[in-house]
Amino acid sequence: MSTPTYITIGIPFYNAEKYLEDAICSILAQTHIHWELLLIDDGSSDQSLDIAKSYEKKDSRIRVLSDGENKKLPFRLNQIIDESKYNYIARMDADDLISSTRLQKQVYYLLNNDDIDLVSTGILSLKNDLTLVGYRNTPTEKLINQADAVIGTTGIIHASIMARKSWYRRNRYNEANLLAEDYELWLNAFLRDDLKVGFIEEPLYYYREEQSITLKKILKAYNTQIGVINSFSREFISSFDKLKYTSKVKFKMTIAKSLFFLNLDGLLHKRRVQTKNIDELRSILTYELKLINDEMQI
Repeated sequence: MSTPTYITIGIPFYNAEKYLEDAICSILAQTHIHWELLLIDDGSSDQSLDIAKSYEKKDSRIRVLSDGENKKLPFRLNQIIDESKYNYIARMDADDLISSTRLQKQVYYLLNNDDIDLVSTGILSLKNDLTLVGYRNTPTEKLINQADAVIGTTGIIHASIMARKSWYRRNRYNEANLLAEDYELWLNAFLRDDLKVGFIEEPLYYYREEQSITLKKILKAYNTQIGVINSFSREFISSFDKLKYTSKVKFKMTIAKSLFFLNLDGLLHKRRVQTKNIDELRSILTYELKLINDEMQI
């Protein structure tokens, strides 16, 4: 009889009372049952912490951590690494959902690909009411080059990743980077030749992103990206390449400003998703939502 593989799932949360129960129940509905769930409060002032604690009482695999402080996401992501019991760590945001087979398929991928340290999946893009908008994925054969890492087109969907704990110990989040912590993580790892990533095209992560795009947030993220690029020495990125890459980011900023000025900012969302096989995906989502709802009734 084979030894089961255990996984740590980490969900940091801040004032997520509307959606946190959905996220927790999508973990409870997993076909892979060998896991611990770390629910890490970031100083919530709503009922989020009470919701988390109620599930901690129901299931011994769930641990709630709360220090009453608001230390922001990058700090909490490093806390997941430090607190995790197991050798595989999965990310998830508190307002999202996951397929019931996500953990099973990602850990299988890593167990069968010793040369890969982390694996990303495709996503279903949802409105806040869980209406399906479309899906995004990255081809399984994608090879990440320097331009991808610097410009931010790696194809890695941060919230969907599962990684080896050994990789996370070598690659921690910059806690001062509050908007592009994932971008800096991929870039740092790539420049050290430590970004061995695999892709599962199947949408195993269900992402509420209806209100995630604002001009202020986009511009701040782009400016952060420019700062990260310029922070590297010429040993990693030449002065010429820095100018080339930052110019491309500034061009993206101009496009974003223009779209918002023309009230066409919805295109920023639509251009990222596909709608092929949408009816089939909608059926899959309906089935998964039923599993989650069933867990809520227990």
